[in-house]
Amino acid sequence: MIAEIKRRSPSKGSLADVVDPTQIALEYERGGAKCLSVLTDGEFFGGSPDDLGEARAAVSLPTLRKDFTVDARDVADARLMGADAVLLIAAALQPAELADLHALAVQIGLDVLVEIHDERELEVAMAAGASMVGVNQRDLVSFAVDHDRARRMGSLIPAGVVRIAESGVRGPGDATSLREAGYHAVLVGETLMRAADRAAAVTSLRRA
Repeated sequence: MIAEIKRRSPSKGSLADVVDPTQIALEYERGGAKCLSVLTDGEFFGGSPDDLGEARAAVSLPTLRKDFTVDARDVADARLMGADAVLLIAAALQPAELADLHALAVQIGLDVLVEIHDERELEVAMAAGASMVGVNQRDLVSFAVDHDRARRMGSLIPAGVVRIAESGVRGPGDATSLREAGYHAVLVGETLMRAADRAAAVTSLRRA
């Protein structure tokens, strides 16, 4: 269970009236989340490095920096912010760029979540040496969610690779379906951010 701190969505707007990264991180930890994901992009998601720093300082959970990582300096920034892992989006990078940034992240002590959408991007991720692969069910252009995508791609990810389903997880039913499709974890943002009781929402998803 990777619980995400996300102020707003490009397609849905603001997700919560008040966003206190420290309080939300504590709620997620109390609910049983095993990892945090924190949006640090300001332009589209309203996040900042401060959000990551505050959340990471409040709990003992490992933390993923969620942003558009396209340069070696972005990878280094993730480490300086205190992140334990960094996101690399296959659709945003050339294969050689993905491989280089992946190698750099590992070299400086970061875990790497490589996000993919289809079979071609999975091949690129595997060629880069990815040990964690996230299948984003949301199209980056239309923002539409395709639940069949995760089910299709889950069986194609090689054994030994951590499989994570991202976006569009609405509740326990989706979590159960994704577990049955072979996923080891789900990354959930919007559903948790909108929940009246975030700790309980995390617990409910974990039980599924």
